[in-house]
Amino acid sequence: MSEEELYKLIGGCIKQDRKCQKMLYKAFYGFSMGICLRYAGNRDEAAEVMNQGFFKVFTHIESYDVSRPFKAWLGKIMRNVSIDFYRANLKMAYTEDLDMAEHVTDGELVDRNLHYNDLLAMVQRLPQAYRTVFNLFAIDGYSHEEIGEMLNINAGTSKSNLHKARHKLKQMILEADISAQNAKYNNGVDYNTTYVAINAVNMNGVFINKGIRE
Repeated sequence: MSEEELYKLIGGCIKQDRKCQKMLYKAFYGFSMGICLRYAGNRDEAAEVMNQGFFKVFTHIESYDVSRPFKAWLGKIMRNVSIDFYRANLKMAYTEDLDMAEHVTDGELVDRNLHYNDLLAMVQRLPQAYRTVFNLFAIDGYSHEEIGEMLNINAGTSKSNLHKARHKLKQMILEADISAQNAKYNNGVDYNTTYVAINAVNMNGVFINKGIRE
């Protein structure tokens, strides 16, 4: 979609033109769903959050600054709605600060070959508190201080939840690796054709390549 076409759709949405709203929704459905899926526990929840996000888009689109990338503005709304949705449901446990927890170094989270959808499923399997902090820090690049303000927790709790999220992901990745090796051995099938290298510590590259974040 060209910038001219996008601005025409935005102008139509400002006028509450239903056809333009539908076209904008379809054009950015995949991008928006990708963001919401990372924060949701399943696809149904992601769809619910995404629709709330588009409602905010259409009711506040007149505030969009056309001098800035539309995807950045849209992505921020989808992330904020995702955070609001889970902040209403999160029951943050009192956790000790990271420096009092067993430390797992980044070096221990070695590269593994995984399908992208398998990786996304692992992130979705994390407890809500861990999943939210992991996405905000490792994928969206927020600091622990910023995350603390967003989720009404202290920076130490954010660090601890990130640490535990990484630890759980490490366990799931190792289990998946063992399972894939056993399946390959038992079935004689080469599973390497469509695999992509994933680093469990910094998953930015994976999500960028798959178009989930701008």
